[in-house]
Amino acid sequence: MMPEIAGQVADGFADAVREHEEQWLSPLAVRSYETRGREAPEEECRLRTPFQRDRDRIVHSKAFRRLRHKTQVFVDPEGDHFRTRLTHTLEAAGIARGVARALRLNEDLTEAIAVGHDVGHPPFGHAGEEALDEALQTRFGRRFRHNEQSLRIAEELNLTEEVRDGILTHTGDREPATLEGKIVRIVDRVAYINHDIDDALRFGILKPSDLPRDELAALGDTGARRIDTLVQDLVENSERAGDIVQSEEIGAAMLALRRFMFDRIYLGPHARGEHEHARRIVRRIFEHLAARGDDPHEIVVFISGMTDRFALQYDAGLRS
Repeated sequence: MMPEIAGQVADGFADAVREHEEQWLSPLAVRSYETRGREAPEEECRLRTPFQRDRDRIVHSKAFRRLRHKTQVFVDPEGDHFRTRLTHTLEAAGIARGVARALRLNEDLTEAIAVGHDVGHPPFGHAGEEALDEALQTRFGRRFRHNEQSLRIAEELNLTEEVRDGILTHTGDREPATLEGKIVRIVDRVAYINHDIDDALRFGILKPSDLPRDELAALGDTGARRIDTLVQDLVENSERAGDIVQSEEIGAAMLALRRFMFDRIYLGPHARGEHEHARRIVRRIFEHLAARGDDPHEIVVFISGMTDRFALQYDAGLRS
């Protein structure tokens, strides 16, 4: 048994947070101590809100640490400054928290959703996700979506319902149940579109002159300016609407820039060979695991938990 440490701060912490939130937060914000709770009830921390505790559980998890060696766009690039799934997560969390603060929504809830949204992503980015999904469909008639695997990890960590919902709905057809979750859903795109442009320019497969002029005129000619434009537009329009929304002009420009990135980078000529190599690796590992008798759940947990480096090493072992 851990000793009970008495203290005035801990004794009054929850009441102080409640008082602060009533004075500061928007009526539309989720209150930290009005969470719909965890699947397995447990005693709460005396010096952290439930959402702060969720964030800490994610950050201290192995799944979060493995994001450091998972592809964002480029598989195992040479150079120290390319984004990984971890740096994407941190950039998205920072932007999302800023939006939440400006709108007087719950920053801790927003941050917890953001740091957890990609913990279930497999190696090799979207190519790895597609390969795992295709293999599961072919052999077992099942599907794989990284947001659903992120939810499974969130359930294992016994996170609050609001955080689990935001993680599940950061992509896909379902809308988040909270405004904090809706922030992460949009900011995820704000972050990856802009930092992926930066990485593509650094890699040399895009030149500044290749970027679409109309979208740059609307959003800005640098990543920092585009993020600033997108955030300010999101905040001002959301404040007026009482929802998380973009203006028609800026939202359309962002989606057009996203389409450009899919055409030129994510699905472009440079990516095709790299993605096919990644798919072959995932398929070989999948078939090996299935042949030795692993069930679909075990295969999904194992492959989705792999870093790029471990997947490459494991595949090399299968072929040696």
